[in-house]
Amino acid sequence: MIKKLQRRFIRIAVIALAIAMVVVVGIVNIVNWVGVRSELQGTLRFLAENEAADLWGGISSRMMGKTKHVRNVVSESNWFGVRVMPNGGFFFTAMEDEADPDEQTALALAKQALDSGKESGFLQDYLYSVTTFTNGDMSMSSIVFLNCETTFTAERTLALISLVACLGGVALAWLIMALASRRAVRPILRNMEQQKQFITDASHELKTPLTVISTNMDLLQMENPGNQWVRSTQKQASQMRRLVDELVYLSRMEEESAPLVMESLAFNALLEDTTEPFVAMAEFQGHEMTVRAEDNLTVFGDRASIQRLISTLCDNAVKYAAGESAIRIEAHEEGRFVTLHVSNETNGALSKEQCEQLFNRFYRADASRNKEKQSGFGIGLAIAAAIAEKHGGSISAAMEQENRIAFTCRLPKSGK
Repeated sequence: MIKKLQRRFIRIAVIALAIAMVVVVGIVNIVNWVGVRSELQGTLRFLAENEAADLWGGISSRMMGKTKHVRNVVSESNWFGVRVMPNGGFFFTAMEDEADPDEQTALALAKQALDSGKESGFLQDYLYSVTTFTNGDMSMSSIVFLNCETTFTAERTLALISLVACLGGVALAWLIMALASRRAVRPILRNMEQQKQFITDASHELKTPLTVISTNMDLLQMENPGNQWVRSTQKQASQMRRLVDELVYLSRMEEESAPLVMESLAFNALLEDTTEPFVAMAEFQGHEMTVRAEDNLTVFGDRASIQRLISTLCDNAVKYAAGESAIRIEAHEEGRFVTLHVSNETNGALSKEQCEQLFNRFYRADASRNKEKQSGFGIGLAIAAAIAEKHGGSISAAMEQENRIAFTCRLPKSGK
């Protein structure tokens, strides 16, 4: 359970940090791109408005009064223009700062820009703008292309560096969390250990008076056979002793150094031997219990613990099966695990939240699981969950149909 708590702590912390880093990196890149695009569009707009001046002596005279930044941006920009003549012909106006593209490529880009029907946009690594103006009696269109290759490369580089930094940060955070998680959960660990120690100590202290009470009741039963008060006290003392034993077992099973003898087990034979008495019990109560398992299933675990897990699920199914409904037990191989599936009908459907809480200590969902004729403390499924987790497996409950609940337990296969 401690390892599960550590993994959950690490997962939550790393996910939270990853989300924060992704948001920050995304905002940085978006804000940077918006600023760069605004600057590109401003530069292109200035060039488009003054492109005609290039035919009559350059645009340097138009730069008077502009800020130093604007002058630097324009002077360092690579751009070219294409004129669309009134007769539909194209005229390539190459600029001195632009070595590429050649005339054929430039005219092809101009045709694509006109065919798009847009006043501005991106084509390959160029940002373009289409402007219509009048020169005397002639109406012409001018298409100005601004080379953005260097800008795009810088943006891609920034995005790549940001992504690598984000992934590196998440990986580093995971490593730090993995190393520090033990310290972070130490207070919880200490409280849990104290709780387990209290349960163990209290259980041992209760055993002595319970033994005395049981012995005294046995003597009274011999002197007054058939006394209902004596029988009632004996029954309550027996139930109390069983509860104490189960609490001690659960506490030990949740310890990191639980006393388990791990070995390779033939699961088919183990399942058959464990379910055999419950088949007769189910038949006596009007239920048909069917047990089906794939051949040659093997698990790696503690024999007594796995037997107790199977017994708990079978006993739970027999106790709470509705009417004379069937109880089905199936086992099959699933990847690295052997899956045990136990299902039975209930007197009422349980919600997803109720199914999840069935493995909590002393939990009872509703009246459908509180039949007066049934004895129990609501701790059996908690023990089953602890056994499954201790073996590196898992257990869950879910409604298969409207009134049929299924318990699914996964245990690791034997590697031998």
